[in-house]
Amino acid sequence: MLRPVALLILVASACASPQVQRQEPYDPSTDSLRFTGEVHLRNVRQLTFGGNNAEAYWSYDDAQLIFQSDFSGINPQGCDQNFVIDTESPGVPVMVSTGRGRTTCGHFLPDGRLLYASTHAASPDCPPPLEARDRYAWPIYDSYDIYVASPGAADSPQLLIGGPGYDAEATVSPDGQYVVFTSARSGDLELWRYERATGELLQLTHTLGYDGGAFFSRDSKQIVWRASRPEGEESAVYQTLLAQGLVEPSKMNIFVADADGSNARQVTHMPGANWAPFFHPGGEHIIFASNFESVGQGRPTFAIYMVPTAGGEPTKITHSNTFDAFPMFSFDGKKLAFSSNRNASRTPSRDTNVFIADWIAQPQSVDRNFVGGRTAEQ
Repeated sequence: MLRPVALLILVASACASPQVQRQEPYDPSTDSLRFTGEVHLRNVRQLTFGGNNAEAYWSYDDAQLIFQSDFSGINPQGCDQNFVIDTESPGVPVMVSTGRGRTTCGHFLPDGRLLYASTHAASPDCPPPLEARDRYAWPIYDSYDIYVASPGAADSPQLLIGGPGYDAEATVSPDGQYVVFTSARSGDLELWRYERATGELLQLTHTLGYDGGAFFSRDSKQIVWRASRPEGEESAVYQTLLAQGLVEPSKMNIFVADADGSNARQVTHMPGANWAPFFHPGGEHIIFASNFESVGQGRPTFAIYMVPTAGGEPTKITHSNTFDAFPMFSFDGKKLAFSSNRNASRTPSRDTNVFIADWIAQPQSVDRNFVGGRTAEQ
């Protein structure tokens, strides 16, 4: 049984005005995309409408999200391209990658430029699908390199990190000093750190298994990531799949280390795929996605959880019983972006869309009593 943990609350500065900021009254009857049990979310809003839209990450001013999409309504390419959308007045997403090849894992730089991985230099076509018989696996295309682009110059991205083998999953430290990314340049899928001022590369992980999806803490002093640690026969399977350009993400847990890779430790010890981690702005908790509650029960169901950085029992954040993943806090800590199969009609859907919600650090009775679009008191 899950036990709730105390969630870190952002504390106002002692120098701040004691005047309480006025908030608009909350009307639970209009919160049609919020599900019973989601006590830490309010005013859930849907930003995309169709196809697969995922990995939505905030700009430094919290005014925009960058995400990847294969939705034919905005992307005729047929495989993922990167898009930017405003968070307050969403409108139609704007493509910010070349429209060639396949892209993944977009991120903002402090100066407003964009960072993403793409295969377009190898071919303008979508890379061929890679599959493993009787296994669910992700393709690790060796044609992925990491680029920087200006928002108004999508056709001319500049190569930042390249070379033979897979280079992708890049994110930026909040202070702008480093880029952390996953690379196969050492023969395994390891985390590497790129120093923007010097171009110096540092390998951060050295253990057999997939290390990926890393993010920095808000103070840029730590990293959090997902990793597999195969042993015995599983290690042989892992290496065979990797040689085929594939990785099986069915068994992963969350790890934390200092920004130089030192003092690495495992935070979660649960079955299934525990992945897509991100630090709470306060640094004492990690939000992540997992299917651990549905392991061995047929089709996996992913929900979003939060766990203390020091380890412990997770708190379940989302309750749609569909697919909820890729959580990321806004820089001001007031909102959460995530991707989900949820919809207001509560009907089954394979569309994965981008959502944002107000983050409620201290749930009130209106949150604890919320029942699928209304409170229990109504």
